[in-house]
Amino acid sequence: MAFSSDGQDPRRSLMAEINVTPLVDVMLVLLIIFMITTPLLEQGIPVDLPQTKTTSIDPTEKQMVLVLTKNKDIFLGKEKLNLKTLETSLGQALRKTKRREVFIRADRVVEYGFVAEVMASIKSAGVTRIGLVTEPLPSR
Repeated sequence: MAFSSDGQDPRRSLMAEINVTPLVDVMLVLLIIFMITTPLLEQGIPVDLPQTKTTSIDPTEKQMVLVLTKNKDIFLGKEKLNLKTLETSLGQALRKTKRREVFIRADRVVEYGFVAEVMASIKSAGVTRIGLVTEPLPSR
C-alpha cells in the first residue's frame, strides 16, 4: 500500500479549473428572461391601434408620445392630462428637449373631432411635427 508524503490519496487530487457549464446555463436562462420581458416593458396605456401598411419608427430614440384612450383620456408618458391643460403641459415638456415632434397613439374608436382638438392644442404648444402611431398589418 503506497501512501503519499502528505497523507492524501494520489487519485483524489484537487481540480484547479473553474467549471463554466453552470455559468453558461445561468447566463442563457437570464438572456431568455430578458428577451421575453423587455417587449412587455414598452407597454403603457393599452389602446387598440388601427392597422396600416407603414414604416416603423426607430425604437432606440426617446420619443414624446401622447396616448388617447377610448374614454378620451390623454396621457403624456404615465401622466394623465386633460384637454384644457394639454397645451401648457406640452410646452413645459418641450422646454426639456430639442425635438419639436410628438407622436399620437389614439385608440381606433376615439372620435375624429377629439383627435383634431388634441392636434390643434399640440400645434399651439409649439410642436412642428405630429406623427400618428399605428399597428402594422399582420403578415400573411
